[in-house]
Amino acid sequence: MAGSVAVQLTPEEEKQIIREITTASGAHTKAGDTFYLITQRWWQDWLKYVNQSQTSVMNDGSFSDHHNSVGSSASARPRCIENSDLIYETESEDSAKTIELQDTLVEGTDYILLPEGVWNQLYSWYGGGPVLARKVIDSGLSQTELSVEVYPLRLQLHLMSKGDRSTIRISKKETIGELHRRACEMFDLKTKQVYIWDYFSCQRHALMNDMEKTLDAANIQMDQDILVEVLNSETGGCASPVQENGSADNGALAVAASQSSSLPAGGLYVNKYSSRNGNSELLQNANVEKAYGPSGVSTRGSSCGLTGLLNLGNTCFMNSAIQCLVHTPEFARYFRDDYHQEINRQNPLGMVGELALAFGELLRKLWAPGRTPVAPRSFKAKLARFAPQFSGCSQHDSQELLAFLLDGLHEDLNRVKHKPYIKSRDADGRPDEEVADEYWANHIARNDSIIVDVCQGQYKSTLVCPACNKVSVTFDPFMYLSLPLQSTITRSMTVTVFTCDGSALPAACTVSVSKQGRCRDLIQALSNACSLQLNEKLLLAEIRGHLIYRFLEDPLISLSSIKDDDHLAAYKIPKILKKTKFLQLIHRRGEQGAGNSQGTMGWKPYGTPLVSPISCDETITRGDIQLMVNKMLSPMLRKNSTEYPDGANARQSYSGSLKSVTFHKLPLQLVDENNACIDLTVGEDKVVKLSSSSMSILVFADWSQKLLGSYDTSHLETLPEVCKYGHVNKKARSEPLSLYTCLEAFLREEPLVPEDMWYCPQCKERRQASKKLDLWRLPEVLVIHLKRFSYSRSIKHKLDTFVNFPIHDFDVTSYIANKNTPHQIYELYALTNHYGGMGSGHYTAHIKLLNENRWYNFDDSHISVINEDDVKSAAAYVLFYRRVHSDKSSASNGAYSTGECQNYHN
Repeated sequence: MAGSVAVQLTPEEEKQIIREITTASGAHTKAGDTFYLITQRWWQDWLKYVNQSQTSVMNDGSFSDHHNSVGSSASARPRCIENSDLIYETESEDSAKTIELQDTLVEGTDYILLPEGVWNQLYSWYGGGPVLARKVIDSGLSQTELSVEVYPLRLQLHLMSKGDRSTIRISKKETIGELHRRACEMFDLKTKQVYIWDYFSCQRHALMNDMEKTLDAANIQMDQDILVEVLNSETGGCASPVQENGSADNGALAVAASQSSSLPAGGLYVNKYSSRNGNSELLQNANVEKAYGPSGVSTRGSSCGLTGLLNLGNTCFMNSAIQCLVHTPEFARYFRDDYHQEINRQNPLGMVGELALAFGELLRKLWAPGRTPVAPRSFKAKLARFAPQFSGCSQHDSQELLAFLLDGLHEDLNRVKHKPYIKSRDADGRPDEEVADEYWANHIARNDSIIVDVCQGQYKSTLVCPACNKVSVTFDPFMYLSLPLQSTITRSMTVTVFTCDGSALPAACTVSVSKQGRCRDLIQALSNACSLQLNEKLLLAEIRGHLIYRFLEDPLISLSSIKDDDHLAAYKIPKILKKTKFLQLIHRRGEQGAGNSQGTMGWKPYGTPLVSPISCDETITRGDIQLMVNKMLSPMLRKNSTEYPDGANARQSYSGSLKSVTFHKLPLQLVDENNACIDLTVGEDKVVKLSSSSMSILVFADWSQKLLGSYDTSHLETLPEVCKYGHVNKKARSEPLSLYTCLEAFLREEPLVPEDMWYCPQCKERRQASKKLDLWRLPEVLVIHLKRFSYSRSIKHKLDTFVNFPIHDFDVTSYIANKNTPHQIYELYALTNHYGGMGSGHYTAHIKLLNENRWYNFDDSHISVINEDDVKSAAAYVLFYRRVHSDKSSASNGAYSTGECQNYHN
């Protein structure tokens, strides 16, 4: 039986065995191998138990002998493996229950992946579960990059004619043939009579008849729909659902798939559609290419600009950005014309013109008539040559790609062949208009390209020295604006503050800190909120199971590692302490039958531990500890309590280091260095020998019903969660945020971060100056980046906040510092979207074809019409706005008619 062992190994023996298994398995990982998910908390508990550093295990597969630095007693052996936090149960229509992984799990924060050998060994020792196995797959085109497929594809199968639905989990590296087999098995169908379709967005895109092709190669996405059609054996066609009036479903289109060897004689699918009078008409020779086109769009004419880009393996980030640039009218017109004369092959900052040529060639293909998706392999190869960070098949940030691409195109097309050296001057009291024009002229003298013409603006930057009040004003160019999501960059955290000297009752304190902040930021906010004295500091601790799980002593611990449902306590202690240990008072409550099978009284931890410092330089007696505990508990002593339990008497401090107070002789037990309990109710004068190996001294306070009558311990019993809202009101915490609010946050004055201090020319020293940005000159195309992603050394985070951005009449006039600027109104014409989490997300683009005045969704090779109301979503990432001109002729300058499309290719 899993989890049962005849002989329990020592921690060192367990560590050594896991070390050997990890070393043996690390160098031989291949596609098809199995890894197992295990909750990060359990793993941390096991590492603590064997005194083993996690970092050394995860980075190179080896173990070091670095011990946990938390100053506490030896950790207990973990209980059975508990993975329930990682999953949730679902119930299908036939009442069958299955388990699914939570959708927002982050590796390294919520779970880690263990090789099969390591999991099997741990599972044999500890048991538990549930078992969460995942396969290793080839993640790149070269089949040399491996990754664990934590989230296999989740597909919705739709059985045509019956209307049945079913959800299936399948690896993206499985073949279409395997999906076909499983669909037949799921719906109990005969294999030769079943055909499956790429049914993306509930529209037929392609018959999936290449049985050897992988789902990844077929561009099947997470949560995509798959249509399952059953051949009608009597008519030789596909069964079509019948409506109540006897007519067939209009959505069932007949197609001929002559490429499939498994089709009936003649290779023809047929379909019936209803007319207004209910009669049916047979559609013959309807070809799938003509009916829907490879990109999934049915239109009457042959409008250009509706060509998709094939996904080459995690290239959706690139495809979405390219489509937005390609559909920028100024760029479409420029790269259609003969731009070769502007290529700068001498620019050392450029790519010898190769990036511009590759982009121009790709743009012409995408604007050519026809709907056949384009594979951007040549462009990606050029991109990877000059930007190796975008090589391979890993997912990247589309905004980072966009920034590189705009900068690279600018350098390749820079009309300035020899850049003059120009030294910028400070404003020195001159009018802003004069200084701004001077800076812009200097910029254009070195940077002059179509990218500058279209996308570059100018902002005013004001720095003020906090020491001498020196004001420095500069005017700098920008390519795009990166706006913070102001309402979601902070996080409310609730921490209960305790005193060690009995001066106040415990108090819950809620503060607002940066989501990507560190423990030092939380401690600083708490110190301000609880009016911490100059001679005091806070000791932060995480509480689990009524015990101190860890002290958060490292000021650089990321706050993102603290979850909303964690419990934190902060203890006020004197700031100047040398050679100090910490007394941990752990409360226990008696429960009948908790001690043993005879039903006698047993003690179980409850409440929140209290902490008090003890000087190692002074002699401490049992009576001193009694006095210290009395002081800590004194605020909770009931006022109407006149009798001291257990015959308590007035006592003085034995070492002279504590004040003289009246105290109760409490039932306390001290845990010595041999893990034996010492009764502190007797031998008051006996000296306590403090352990030299631990920074903590554990004392148990056993609360009988009689003792509880003298103290109000309710203040210890309820420790609030870090975030009281929990998971229920998660949507309520992500309230709609205006794009104007984000812009105001971007322009708000704020001090520079310590790592980026300014050198004051007047003080001749580096100062943490205040910085204020103002818009001064705006471009024709205003690109706005919503900062949804944040990165640190080991933590990645995404904000899914909905931002309410205007599609029409985006008025930024009031935000421009140059008051001579006329009204500035912009209109949205494109945007990129990011769906999902950091590791398994997907990019798309929404684009408005100006000549049609219609919005489309560009999802790699799939393109579909969308309503304008559907353009706004919480997935919006990079927004593209065009300036609206009062002169209608100039405003429509960039719009193209269908007839012009023929000129986009040679």
